[in-house]
Amino acid sequence: MRGVMGAADRAVALTRAALLAECPDSYVHDVQKDPRFQHRGVDLLWERPALPVAGIEVKGDRNARRGNYFFELVSNVEKDTPGCFLYSVADLMAYVFLETRELHLLPLPDVRAWFLPLAKEFPLKSTRTKTGAVMYTTVGAAVPVKKVRQECPGIRVIAPANNAEKLALSGA
Repeated sequence: MRGVMGAADRAVALTRAALLAECPDSYVHDVQKDPRFQHRGVDLLWERPALPVAGIEVKGDRNARRGNYFFELVSNVEKDTPGCFLYSVADLMAYVFLETRELHLLPLPDVRAWFLPLAKEFPLKSTRTKTGAVMYTTVGAAVPVKKVRQECPGIRVIAPANNAEKLALSGA
């Protein structure tokens, strides 16, 4: 579990730093532990001047799924719980490729609407996670980044900037 939480923590820290670097007069609120947002699939709230507050679901990809997003469809097979890609009410999905520290901001409702009618085109992949003595399986679709970016407008890619990396590493 430490590896999973470490990856999640790094993804949130990098996302937070990138958002603050992109809009320095904004605020990023971490709501991961707030039960009002947990069941809604929202990890961060991004408050920017003169714009509506944006809910953000953060996903950190620590596996080398080269060229693919992993859209989580079943969070826990053993408990039959849906994946965040399907139920999140977030405005944006912050998809962080941890190896390269590259952040992709996907307009989640639009990407989900594009994906659902095409879902059968993409291979399903599973991953197993151990939390203490319990092992669970997550299932998702491996969807080519290039295809999503070509067919879904509004996706932004933020390469790691020195300032954002420094903020993330310092925990600011």
